[in-house]
Amino acid sequence: MSETEFLCAEDSTVKNVLDKMPPDEMLYDLAELFKVFGDSTRIKILYALFESELCVNDIAALLGITQTAASHQLRVLKVNKLVKGRKNGKMIFYSLSDDHVCKIISQGMEHIEE
Repeated sequence: MSETEFLCAEDSTVKNVLDKMPPDEMLYDLAELFKVFGDSTRIKILYALFESELCVNDIAALLGITQTAASHQLRVLKVNKLVKGRKNGKMIFYSLSDDHVCKIISQGMEHIEE
């Protein structure tokens, strides 16, 4: 048995995996999405929004950051479709975009608590 045969899976196995692999563009987008979760301030915002709809002032007060910093992080989250805003007069109240975001946060918490 050659070294190559020992290290490589069967051709059919490799082909099967390659056939099921999403396109590179999708994998790139997924990696970019997970980068958004790589910032602790954004995670804190998402976790706060997991509990309640909040305005920028509330988020800034909760996290002990400026309104400008909160707005910047909310913009990043909104561009990545993780949060949505609801206008009420001059105020915008933010919430998680959908159940997918709730599931990602919940599953992440479960994973680190194991």
